[in-house]
Amino acid sequence: MYSVAIDGPAGSGKSTVAKMLAKELDISYIDTGAMYRAIAYKAKKNSAITEEDIKKLLIETDIDYKDGKIYLDGDDISENIRTEEISKMASDISKYKFVREFLVFIQQKIAKKISVVMEGRDIGTVVLKDAKYKFFLTATVDIRAKRRYEQLLKKGEIADFEMIREDLINRDYNDSHRENSPLKKADDAYLVDNSNLDLRQTLDYMLDIIRGKNVL
Repeated sequence: MYSVAIDGPAGSGKSTVAKMLAKELDISYIDTGAMYRAIAYKAKKNSAITEEDIKKLLIETDIDYKDGKIYLDGDDISENIRTEEISKMASDISKYKFVREFLVFIQQKIAKKISVVMEGRDIGTVVLKDAKYKFFLTATVDIRAKRRYEQLLKKGEIADFEMIREDLINRDYNDSHRENSPLKKADDAYLVDNSNLDLRQTLDYMLDIIRGKNVL
């Protein structure tokens, strides 16, 4: 049993690559960001705005991740949490220490039972410090904004490139400057800048490292 930790900023392709990697390795994929989105989704539904509101909400909250789907209080909400509004709310909620502690406990519990590819913002530095393999994916903000812009257009949603770019800059700052578990590369993680790599090239590079090929 082993773990692969993948961290990186929004738009770095970590979710897609993590899914592909888990499939190649035939182990489970865990999207920790979806867990934060799940809490944001529940907070929105219950009009939980303040820190105290969210604390009360967590008392009666059950989150599970099975077969690539996120379950909130027993319901599959995988398709309900992929909006920009929920994404922004999740980023704000993740600042709360009690929220991170609540979810880190769940994430570590999962990784103790099965082999996983787990991706997020603090996997290699906090959640799975002893992961066998650690990667930090990144790309320039313009490349990441372009990816997000094209992703939204494919969904048929209205998208503004400059607004997306500005939002990414703000999220990068918030994620890397928050007091609890800031986004940063683990000292023993491989840095993967995929600004000029497609998904398959990024995946192959990571697989070569895992399979012990000399790629550096």
